[in-house]
Amino acid sequence: MAVRFIPSRILCWLFSALLAGLLPGGLHADWDFSQISRKATVLYGPLGQGQSRIDAWQRLLVTQKQVSELEQLKVVNLFFNKQMHYVEDIDLWHQVDYWETPIEALWKGAGDCEDYAIAKYFSLRHLGVSSDKLRITYVKALRQNRAHMVLTYYSTPEAMPLVLDSLMDDIQPASRRTDLLPVYSFNAEGLWLPGAKGNKKIGDTKRLSRWQDVLKKMRAEGFSAEPAN
Repeated sequence: MAVRFIPSRILCWLFSALLAGLLPGGLHADWDFSQISRKATVLYGPLGQGQSRIDAWQRLLVTQKQVSELEQLKVVNLFFNKQMHYVEDIDLWHQVDYWETPIEALWKGAGDCEDYAIAKYFSLRHLGVSSDKLRITYVKALRQNRAHMVLTYYSTPEAMPLVLDSLMDDIQPASRRTDLLPVYSFNAEGLWLPGAKGNKKIGDTKRLSRWQDVLKKMRAEGFSAEPAN
């Protein structure tokens, strides 16, 4: 059989498509929500009112792909702040610390701070926001004197991040959130610690067992979830 060489321009297109998630298995490949709902029902039982929340999430992901990133931040932040109400893990899951997938969060219509941040993170990633612009950030909420998690967005690597918070619908720059003391942050690419000269990457997310659990559960739910690192 004759060997056919693929033109370089086609190779470049295929490589770009793979990076953009357009080929099978990519993060931005369309999620099959009918399959996801079926698998979620097998895993968790009847979804009840959660199905309408999942359907609303699907509509959001379809309708918000062409708007600006700042508008995507606003829509996604408000959506989960309105669709979910805050419940401690011990009351909702009978565990001290449990990290929900977005499907679990919408099925229950509830979660605690990290569950809001995780759901917002995956929503924005699916809408096309680059992972290097997004970090789930563990902070100390000074007014409440307790641990808290938010999602932060960096328009550029050196930019002041914007804070998407379950405690408020208004998205504000971190410089105005003097009530939050950052401790560490992470995304699919790694872990960071805050510092005087900016955030410093200290490793990958393999050490975050609960994050790995979220990715594993999402794959079981039928998502082509983000790679672990």
